[in-house]
Formats: sequence, C-alpha cells, structure tokens
Amino acid sequence: MTGRGLNRIQSPTIDWVAILVYLALVVIGWFNIFAAVHDDAGLSSFSISSRYGMQLIWMGITMCVAVVIMLLDERFYHMFAYPAYFIGVGVLLLVLIAGKEVNGAKAWIEISPSLSLQPGEFAKFTTALAVARYMSRYSFSITDFRELVSLAVIMGIPPIIIVLQKDAGSALVYTSFLLMLYREGLNGWVPVFFFAFVALFFTSIVMEPLTVLILIILACVIGESVRNGFWKQKIIYLAALALATIIIYFILSLITGGQVSVYLILLICSILSLVAVVVYAYRKRLRNVYMFVALFLVSIIFAPSVDYVFDNIVQPHQRDRILVVVSDEVDLKKEGYNYNQSLIAIGSGGFAGKGFLQGTQTQFNFVPEQSTDFIFCTVGEEWGFLGSTIVVSLFCILILRLMKMGERQRDPFGRVYCYSVAGIFFMHTAINIGMTIGIVPVIGIPLPFFSYGGSSFLAFSILFFVALRLDAGKRELMRT
Repeated sequence: MTGRGLNRIQSPTIDWVAILVYLALVVIGWFNIFAAVHDDAGLSSFSISSRYGMQLIWMGITMCVAVVIMLLDERFYHMFAYPAYFIGVGVLLLVLIAGKEVNGAKAWIEISPSLSLQPGEFAKFTTALAVARYMSRYSFSITDFRELVSLAVIMGIPPIIIVLQKDAGSALVYTSFLLMLYREGLNGWVPVFFFAFVALFFTSIVMEPLTVLILIILACVIGESVRNGFWKQKIIYLAALALATIIIYFILSLITGGQVSVYLILLICSILSLVAVVVYAYRKRLRNVYMFVALFLVSIIFAPSVDYVFDNIVQPHQRDRILVVVSDEVDLKKEGYNYNQSLIAIGSGGFAGKGFLQGTQTQFNFVPEQSTDFIFCTVGEEWGFLGSTIVVSLFCILILRLMKMGERQRDPFGRVYCYSVAGIFFMHTAINIGMTIGIVPVIGIPLPFFSYGGSSFLAFSILFFVALRLDAGKRELMRT
C-alpha cells in the first residue's frame, strides 16, 4: 500500500477545525459572561451559584451529552427524527398550558426553584431533524406544491406555538430554514419576495403612502427588468407610471382641497399599472411578467394594512422596539434606553477595547440583560473593534464549516440538517449582533455559546454535535 493511501486511511474523520472554532467560541463566551456579571468579590472567590458558575456546570453537562452524540450511530438520528419532533411539539403545547412566565413570555418549564428549561430552544433541533427526514424521502421533490405545503406545516407548527407563548423572537428564527430550502432548489424568488415584504413592512411604518407606492412600483419594474433584460421599455413604463401617479395625486389634491384618499390613489395607480403591464406582456408574450403583476397587487393590499397590524396586533413593547430602529423620535430614557446604552458600550471600546474587566458600561450595569441578550456589548467594550471582528469571524468560520459538512454528505438527510443548523446559527448571530449595534429591533434571542443560559447553550451544542456526527459518519464511509 502506498504512503498516500495509508495516510488517507489513518486521517481523522472528525472536522477538527469546526471543533476548535466551537471550543474557542465557548471559552470566549464564558469569559464574557464572567466579565458581565462579576463583582469585586468574584475576583477572589468562585461561586457556583453565580451565572458564570452555572454556565460552567452547563458546559460540563454539554460535554457529556456531546460524547454520547458522537458515540451513537448516525442512523439513530434518522430513525429518531419524527419521534423527536412530536415530543418537541408536545412539550411546547405543555409549556403553553402549564409553563412559567418570564419577561412576559410563557416559554419555560420549571424543573425546580433554581432550574428552568426553555423547550423552544430544543424545538429548533427537533424541527431540523424532522425536516431533514421528510426531505430525504426518495419521492420528495421541492418543486411539488403539495410537498412544499406539507413541509411548511412541519416547519410552521413549532413557531406558531412559540408565538402563542408570546416569544415572537424565537419564532422568527424559523425563517432561517429558507437558507436550506434555497440550497435544495427552492425558487430563488421566494426568499427574495419574503425579505422584500419584510422591508415593505418597515418602510410602510416610517414613510408616506405615496412614497411607499412609488417604491413598490420601482421594485416591481426593476425586478422585472432584471429578469427579462428589456431595460429600455421598462424605464419608459416606469417613468410614465410615476408621472401618472404624481399627476393624479395633485389633481385629486386640488379637487378635494388637500384631502386626498390614499386608497383612491392606490386603486387608480394599481389599475393603470396592471393595464400597462398586461398590455406590454401580451405584446412581448412574456408569461413570467404576471408574477410581478401579482406581487404588485399583493403589495398594494399589504402596504395600507401595515398601520392596522402595527397599531392593533403588534404588542406595545414590540412597537417600541421597532420604532427605536426606524424612527428618530425616540425617548432614550425610556423605550430607547437599551438601544442607546448598547451603542455607548460598543462605541466606547474603540479599536482594541478597554481590557478584560475594565468596561465601565458593563461593570456598572448600565447595559440591561448584559449577560444574555446584550452579551455582545461586553465584547465590544472590553475587546473593541478588533475583538469583535475576531468573534464575528469565528462565527462565520463555524457557519461555513457547517455548510461544508452539508456539501460532504452523500444523502439528503445530512445535507438538509447541516444547512438547517448553519441557517439557525446565522440567524441568531445576525439578529443578536444586529440589535446591539442598532440595525435590528431588539428581539431577545441569545448569541450562540455567549449568552448565559443552560437551555440555549445545550441546544446549540446539540445542533452542532449532531451535524458533526453525521459528517464524521459520511467521512468514515468515504475512507472504506
């Protein structure tokens, strides 16, 4: 046997790069929890009852669980997927009935006076397994509408229950499955439309209806132009429609003395747009243009409904959190306090930070929830831009390694699962860091391996190690 062949057989099957990145994040995360909650006495005595002490206990429990995960046969996770999913949904329903309420969300099960678990964190794992099991069926096709509906039901039940628990932040994380679906062949316009409607929601809150209407027209026409490549005709159409909108607006303003009905303008412009695009599509024989017509009409209906949803359905504290990001008229001593203190803490860190345990904003507890949702403020203040870049880079490497694990899989189950985990980690990291630097509303979801909490730490670790085990199993097969 050649030396090259011997080396291939003796090469390790575990992705050690991913392991090292995971351990680095865990260790750095623990030191930041220590920095966020310690007091002067904590420097000379170590208390197991403290948050950093409890996190160490959870780290020890997690390491034991990780060993068990790596020892189990990879086929176990395929067989266990559906039972785990139904158990997860059942526990979520149990929480809804008899759960413990914390910070307005009824999302916890109290094991003892000092120990509570959040089943919603583990439901992401069970849902990822169930989705992977369903999509790995031989007959599954992502282009089959009925299959997509069934898949949507599987992915949709847990977040619906979590929303009923008044924990909308955790429910939002389930949109991360879009990354996996896109990888598996979902039409690329689906996630584009999803994020477009999210942008439309926030735009409709802060802009005048006429401005929103023009933006909708712009988005639809530019989108159609990109898809079909007929720029000249689209620009003429856009200019004509925009001009017609402005003329109609001013004519109605003169007739009504400034009391213009927004809905009347929307109706007239949508009819003009529909007629123009249908005529254009008929002449050019373009079928896919009707998709943009549908999108435009849905947007026209959606935009005026945002105010009603925002005022009557969105909870008051959620409205405040959204307005903090999208509006300049925010009281920094009330609803904008968290946002303002977070920016001060991160900004004060400068390039290299103030040093370990030297952060004034975190040491004097100016930043609320600084060991959980706002743990990244400690990173920014004590380690500065340099330390924050290192932490973000580690998360990026971990997510990329998970995606690489997915690409190494020979069967859809492992690939779908690894990409689902990558999406979950990406969503948590992006939202958590985004809300601490003021570009995302405060949602209240943990930063993986950094935020204090046994449920989240254990759940994230289980997600990671099962992906690692599936990857190791396939690499073992590749060696034989």
